[in-house]
Amino acid sequence: MKTEKQKMLAGELYNALDKEISDERTATRLLLKRLNETAENETVLRAEILKQLLPHASDGLWIQPPFYCDYGYNIKIGEKVFFNFNCVVLDVTYVTIGHRTLFGPNVQIYTATHPVDFRERATGLEYAKPITIGEDVWIGGSAVICPGINIGDRTVIGAGSVVTKDIPSDVFAAGNPCKVIRSLDSSRTD
Repeated sequence: MKTEKQKMLAGELYNALDKEISDERTATRLLLKRLNETAENETVLRAEILKQLLPHASDGLWIQPPFYCDYGYNIKIGEKVFFNFNCVVLDVTYVTIGHRTLFGPNVQIYTATHPVDFRERATGLEYAKPITIGEDVWIGGSAVICPGINIGDRTVIGAGSVVTKDIPSDVFAAGNPCKVIRSLDSSRTD
């Protein structure tokens, strides 16, 4: 029989109040509190906290606190990724972020979701869908990335967008719901 954590990571219905995963969220909250209270010049301390909080982050990660996540260990981050102020990653399951991706302030990334049927939702169980964001992507401020989304390489998501469907590579997409507005010329250097 699977544990609640195994169900959570597999995208199955699970009990978020399970002791094991509740304890892990509490430990993450304590690390986040320490991170979010560090001064900008406390680079060594901040790096130590980030290593514990985000063990699957590559070199060059830059986070402007405050930053929030559920577990941290479910987030795989490529090199030279930047999170501006007040970003939230609900990493109930896996979030993969490619190299050199930029997040504006207040970006929200949600893998967590709940059953649509009210009877099933009333049980208190929830589930999650993984999110993949490609390389060299720019997510504008206050964008929301919904569960199960894939965003292709070199794509730009406009500020305030709500991404409810996959977005391909090399496009500018925006709106609520987010839609492709135009193609981008990936050979340009400006």
